Amino acid sequence: MPESTLSSAALDPRRRRVLFRCWRRGMREMDFLLGGFADAQLPALPEAELDDLEKLLDVPDRDALAWLTGEAPLPNQFDTPLFRKLKAFHTHVRPINL
Repeated sequence: MPESTLSSAALDPRRRRVLFRCWRRGMREMDFLLGGFADAQLPALPEAELDDLEKLLDVPDRDALAWLTGEAPLPNQFDTPLFRKLKAFHTHVRPINL
């Protein structure tokens, strides 16, 4: 099972919930994509982008994965700086599980 490398001890309650949800998606690929991003970016994420991340967490995994991989067009309401940051974070120069 994937594990976070970010300690939630220093995070506020909202960010703790988001971190947990990013690592417990249900689809392993999304755990790695969102969880790895959250580990690296969550502590410094601006409130507006945190709002966008919470909205993205409400989307079914298959839809979000299709948007991230380019298999499906990204709906306008999710075309945000947060989504672009998430997509740019994963360059796929290595396997997503490392």
